[in-house]
Order: sequence, then C-alpha cells, then structure tokens
Amino acid sequence: MGVHFFTGFPGFISSQIIRELFRKNQSQEVITIVLAGELIKANLEREHILAEFPNCSIRIVEGDITLPNLGLEDQAVQKIVPQIEVLWHLAAIYDLAVPRDIAWKVNVHGTTMVNDFVRTLPNVRRYMYFSTAYVAGIREGILRENELIRPPAFKNYYEETKYEAEHLVEDLKLEIPLTIIRPGIVRGHSETGETIKFDGPYFFLNMVDKLKCLPFIPYIGQSKSTINVVPVDYIIKASTYLVDEKCAEGKTLHLTDPNPHPVQEVYRTMVKLLTNHYPKGRLPLTLARLSLQVPLLRKNLGVEQETLDYLTWDAKFDTLEAETILKKGNITCPDFIQTMPRMIEFYLAHKEDKSYQIQIK
Repeated sequence: MGVHFFTGFPGFISSQIIRELFRKNQSQEVITIVLAGELIKANLEREHILAEFPNCSIRIVEGDITLPNLGLEDQAVQKIVPQIEVLWHLAAIYDLAVPRDIAWKVNVHGTTMVNDFVRTLPNVRRYMYFSTAYVAGIREGILRENELIRPPAFKNYYEETKYEAEHLVEDLKLEIPLTIIRPGIVRGHSETGETIKFDGPYFFLNMVDKLKCLPFIPYIGQSKSTINVVPVDYIIKASTYLVDEKCAEGKTLHLTDPNPHPVQEVYRTMVKLLTNHYPKGRLPLTLARLSLQVPLLRKNLGVEQETLDYLTWDAKFDTLEAETILKKGNITCPDFIQTMPRMIEFYLAHKEDKSYQIQIK
C-alpha cells in the first residue's frame, strides 16, 4: 500500500489509473509531478478525484520531467524519494503531427531523466512505463511483445521518439523491476464513451460528421488492413492489475485488441451510426492525402493528415504474454464494433465543445 508517483497528470489515463488504484485499495497515497502551466488544471482534477475518495491523498509537486531530478526542489526530493514504491511514467507528447525537436525533448530526453530518477529510489518495487504499440514504425506482419526492432522508417516523429524512449527503458530491465506497456490507439470508455480528447479514431467521426450533408459519403481508399483501437477502461483495468503481478515484471506487454476489426468495417459502422446510411463509392487514398495537405480543409474536417498513414498499414500485434497474465485477472478487451454506439453517443453530445477538439495545424 505504498506511495505511487505519476508523471502525465492530469492527463486522462493517469487520472483514471489513480481513481482505479484508490477504488481497488491498491494505494491511498499518490504524488504527481506537474508542470507549472498545468497546476490549475491538476488541482481541479485532484479535487474531483478526492471528492470520490476522501480517505486518499494526492500530493502535487511542481516540476519538469526534462530536467535533472525532474526539476524538483532538493527538499522535495529528499522527502519523497524514500516513499515511492511504484513510479508510473505516462508523460509524453502523443500528437502525430508533433515537430521532431519537441517530441524528442519530452519523449526521449524526458524518459532519460525519469530513468535517472527511478535509479535513485531505494524502495521502488515497480516502474510502469507507457510506450506505444506503434514503436514498430512501418514494420508489417506479426509484431511480437518481446521484439524491439528498429524499423526501416517511422510514420511520424511520435513513433520515432517513443521507439527511442522505449529502448532507454528496455536497458533498465536488469537494474529495476519494470513493466513496459504498449497500448494500441486509445479511445474513450467502452461503457460510458467518456474521453477528454477527440483524437485517433475520433478524427474520422469529425470528418463523417462534417460531410454528412453530402448525398453520400465515400469509403477512403481500398484498405485490407485492420485498425487496433482499445478502450481506456481496458488499459486502466489491465495496467492496475499488472502493477501488482510478479509475472509482469521485466515484461513488455501489448495492450492491444487481440481481435481487431478491418479498417473498412470500422469506417462503415461509424458512417452508418452517424448518418444512418452506409458509405457508397470510393475516394482514392492519394486524393484524400492531397486534400488533407490543404490546411483549411484539414481544419474544416477536423482531421490530422498523419491519420491516413494508419489506414493501409498491415500489421498484427501478438498479445500472447499480455493475454496469458490478464486471463488470471479475468480481464479482456471489449469489442470495438459492439461498443461503438457508446463512443458515438458521447461524441455527439460533446462535439461542439472546443475543449474536446484537437487544434489542427
């Protein structure tokens, strides 16, 4: 029942993990490191969580993961270092359109600093590092959990910097009891639809919603690929289970959907649920790419052009290790198509709220 330390608060996943740890009584005390500019938001989120769990505590310390000792004051370091039993590193820049230098500073250099910090913790029993299944870059075929192979190329700087960062954490496996989590594309809660940002698969909802005044909506390209989208509740349940599982120590685990649906089927269902009609005709992918190179069109449709790279990428994530461990906890990934109505209900209820939408550049 020791102290859990978080980077990436008040992000959606870290906030939900903290709630789940409190709910399951796995911890009653959390320390989070927060950038100065995020303190107001973090304090609000802290109040929301503690209203649900009044017997627990969340201590917010101001810092910066890109600085030595995470930019914490010496007194704070001396006080909290002996207390930390579990460190969750979720802070990262997830934007697919991110410039390389910014992604590198936070995702790679930041992870170097967090790793250095973990090494100083005398009582750490687990380091939970959140990577991404997309460290595979453009590699195709079956992608295994125990592989970390440099691909011939990456689809964007997000993937490249997360690959480099995962390598740094991999090198710590002999020193520190750690688990590397590789989620698929994360969406909102499978039962409530709740999320805080409309990115990833929501870009397609934005586009279909904007185009629904047309006589019909076409398919985009001719993809035979699957798309790997997982609900946030699966990530939360799985990671809070894995943190206390001895057999997850030293492992890299794919928290991806073991039964992903084809891109075409997902798109078809989205269009049907949003417009009550199935898509008709086809817009060639090259034309879609050209259209999204026009900034005004991108902004109007609410789609990042990098999203299209995932439509034709043909790879399957092997999930054997993760499934074997999670089976003991009776944790499985909810089906995307079956739970899509919840996702769309939530989207329709909040699509006009600017705070959910990503700024498209």
